[in-house]
Amino acid sequence: MTEHAPLRGRPARTLRRLALAAALMAGLTVGAAATGATASATALQTGHQPAAAADCSAGYVGLTFDDGPTGQTAALLSALQQNGLRATMFNTGQNAQNNPSLVNAQKSAGMWIANHSWSHPHLTQMPQSQVLSELQRTQQTLQQITGTAPRLFRPPYGETNSTVRAVEQQLGLTEVLWDVDSQDWNGASTAQIVQRAGSLQNGQVILMHDGYSTTIAAVPQIAANLASRNLCAGMISAATGRAVAPTGGGGGDDDPPPPGGGSCTAQISPGQQWSDRFNLSVGVSGTNDWIVTVTVQYPQEIIATWNGSPTWDSSGNVMTMRPNGAGNSFGFTIMHHGNWNWPSVSCRTA
Repeated sequence: MTEHAPLRGRPARTLRRLALAAALMAGLTVGAAATGATASATALQTGHQPAAAADCSAGYVGLTFDDGPTGQTAALLSALQQNGLRATMFNTGQNAQNNPSLVNAQKSAGMWIANHSWSHPHLTQMPQSQVLSELQRTQQTLQQITGTAPRLFRPPYGETNSTVRAVEQQLGLTEVLWDVDSQDWNGASTAQIVQRAGSLQNGQVILMHDGYSTTIAAVPQIAANLASRNLCAGMISAATGRAVAPTGGGGGDDDPPPPGGGSCTAQISPGQQWSDRFNLSVGVSGTNDWIVTVTVQYPQEIIATWNGSPTWDSSGNVMTMRPNGAGNSFGFTIMHHGNWNWPSVSCRTA
């Protein structure tokens, strides 16, 4: 495929990203995550306490916690409730099956319940039949416990490919990765987790985990920082994969329908690749009037596109593509900067 000229008018991110990477490396410490006392799940069954009126004029962010439920889930839910925060809980099927009361506690606390596979494997190393089993068993288990099938899925380790996405599409799941990695899984201190959460902007999602006392201790400071910047904790839309204003109760059943009342599907496929970059193509079906959201993972950059009209959010990580008369497919080139993972894509009607 022919190379395409770099795009103009995008956010200038290279220097900012180099500075951020240096700052994160300087602040990173490695240590085992401390364990904390386990609170009683029973105390959380009374329902979530609504947050006081907040100024959300700067938008919404998605707080996400992977790998639950665990022995720390009750303490985590208590901290979230006490600070007026709601979050998306990406549960593994095995843990959910073993701790159904904690899954119900998550729902009662106003959290959104999502799929994180059955056993947290490396899905990209599995055949499609095994990937389907991992996701489908988790769907069924969470639906049996909560009464609602999840609409969001996060692949373990953020590893995804065309096989995983085909299964997601089959099950009606929207893939959700992240914009900010708290590094709690890597021994980050509470202060470091808070610092990373402080970089969240409207629509972005942060990766955290159920099970670390350092993360639970960060919750009050994360809440204070968001409030100081007029940001609120929101839900993750199944239409776009981005954080938006909540529309109802918990359990993952309050996502608004896609604008326009229709539906569409975006399927991503590989193109050429080089040592420093690679091409991807996206085919859209279901409508000729589509809007596709493409979210790359830091420190990746989209440097060129074709057959569509792109715009970017302020971070430069999220590209919104619309038709330009060249049909229902488009492509783009990614400078990977060491991250070869494919971006997430979602489609909605205009």
